[in-house]
Amino acid sequence: MEVNMTDTSQHLLVTGGCGFIGSNFVRYWLARYPQSKIVVYDKLTYAGRKENLADLWADPRLKLVVADIGDIDAVRRACQDHQIDLIVNFAAETHVDQSILGPLVFTDTNVRSTHVLLEVARELGLRLHHISTDEVYGHIRDEHQSVETDKLAPRSPYAASKAAADQLVQAYHITYGLPVTITRGANNVGPYQYPEKAVPLFSTNAILGEPIPVYSDGLQMRDYAHVHDHCTGIETVLLHGLIGEVYNVGTGHEMTNLEMVDIVLDTLGKSPALVRHVTDRAGHDRRYSMNVDKLKALGWQPRYEPREAVAEAAKWYADNRTWWEPIRSGEFREYYERQYAERLAGTPS
Repeated sequence: MEVNMTDTSQHLLVTGGCGFIGSNFVRYWLARYPQSKIVVYDKLTYAGRKENLADLWADPRLKLVVADIGDIDAVRRACQDHQIDLIVNFAAETHVDQSILGPLVFTDTNVRSTHVLLEVARELGLRLHHISTDEVYGHIRDEHQSVETDKLAPRSPYAASKAAADQLVQAYHITYGLPVTITRGANNVGPYQYPEKAVPLFSTNAILGEPIPVYSDGLQMRDYAHVHDHCTGIETVLLHGLIGEVYNVGTGHEMTNLEMVDIVLDTLGKSPALVRHVTDRAGHDRRYSMNVDKLKALGWQPRYEPREAVAEAAKWYADNRTWWEPIRSGEFREYYERQYAERLAGTPS
């Protein structure tokens, strides 16, 4: 069924709208569609930060509801009180390393809470767009690029929870006729990304002159896509996609993690001597690569190549120390020590 979303004055519930991709989407959508209204629904966990939208809270088109998407009564009330037409679900636990350290919260948030959103959407007759990830395809061998009809083969607790959510979303379309769409994003980089992720972690470590912990040989392959391009990809699917369909969003190109590190260091003018090769994480996928022709057929094109995306992200962290320095000196430090202290202790300087 074709989407005909010509009324961009709709009211959107953006779950996880204070997180990395969600906050960038909120900024993008309000700038593009001044007649729209957005309710950001966010639990404000460690990676969901009101500061990510600090300059927009005075905008009367933007509201904040602080609540858990697993609370069905709170979700229903927010949708009814604000006359929501469309739910865009960014809310998720997203970091693979965190999912290895503490996997149960990933099931609660990424599977059960997505199910709650689907139930509310079904009850109130709303459209739902779900944000997924290339990691649901698992490790991609040889020269293959994942297409949307490929079998899902997740290999981490994070990826498995996202794959389960994808299947629930598709099941609700098949079983109940719920109008849904899904985008599966590549490795997004850009402003407001919490520094547990590779590019902001390596950028902020480099700025501080701290070692850069690269897992194993660093030859894992990733498609580093700018968050702006994910936002325009979601927009394209919302306006022109087919109901019930999945769309990959990335650049269609990949690089090794070592190449990514080189770009970060070159952009920031830092020495390669900061790089430390550390013990790999469990079940580390060697390669992700997606074919994005299906989305391009709707008229979408990425603005940034991976090299540009990584360089732009590194520069943003250099220019916005006041955003990330409080994070690095706070609870993030406990996670960092837990994840990397032992690994770094065993590497030569």
